[in-house]
Amino acid sequence: MPTMPTNDERRTRNICLGISSYTYGWAVGVRGHEPPRPMDEHGLLDKALEHGVKLLQIGDNLPLHTFDDARIDRLAGRARRDGVRLEVGGRGLRVEQVTAYASVARRLGATLIRFIIDDSGYHPSPGEVSAVLREVTPLLNGLTLGIENHDRFNAGTLRTIVESAGTDRVGICLDTSNSLGSGEGIEAVAAVLAPYTVNLHVKDFGIERLPYLMGFTITGRPAGGGMLDLPGLLSQLAPYGKCATAILELWTPPEPRIDDTINKEAVWATQSLAYLRRLFSSSDTY
Repeated sequence: MPTMPTNDERRTRNICLGISSYTYGWAVGVRGHEPPRPMDEHGLLDKALEHGVKLLQIGDNLPLHTFDDARIDRLAGRARRDGVRLEVGGRGLRVEQVTAYASVARRLGATLIRFIIDDSGYHPSPGEVSAVLREVTPLLNGLTLGIENHDRFNAGTLRTIVESAGTDRVGICLDTSNSLGSGEGIEAVAAVLAPYTVNLHVKDFGIERLPYLMGFTITGRPAGGGMLDLPGLLSQLAPYGKCATAILELWTPPEPRIDDTINKEAVWATQSLAYLRRLFSSSDTY
């Protein structure tokens, strides 16, 4: 007789799986390596439909706050017709930037705004970040702001920042690889941040020793093909029941030609989603 799923397994299966502008980062465009025909928001919606996923997160590599009203309205209309839910993402956690993205999110029917704290020339202290969060909290009625772990701050600092906001409208976008840049593995990071995690970025990776044995390289892998223990991570998140969505991101190592890199990225996306469907829901009811 099949065993009944546990409550924790039910919670993780209810996390909705989606793709992102960082699933297809090379196709959207990396500075200095722009493709002749960059993928735009409609190309990303095409990919969502192609893969049968009902969630698309558009990140800061396709900056929605720079879109004019007509372009935002076209995106909102098409996503609604296609039955694809949207999430938005920005960088540079300033009051004016969060204000802009709160407005964009409402126009797109999005409920999650994912933010990277830093930006070029902008590296606020933890106290400055906390002050921004307290000021923008009144803007978040009906919205959730997910702060992404992104190299500079360790998990303990991020937890203090989120707690300082004093609202469950501010949580963590938990990236599975970024904290390697601050010397922390995902198990340790999740032990601190799981209670606050509202969104998950699934980014698999491999670590290999350099040929001369002094040091390591960290490179991306398709989901399920690297060192990430995703089932173990989901077990850490499940008791809290706050993580509603999981977004595939890829660190696809480049090939000599940009077209070959984009083709490789597309293959990795297909492989990754085949693996992730075993763990997550593709429903848009979350």
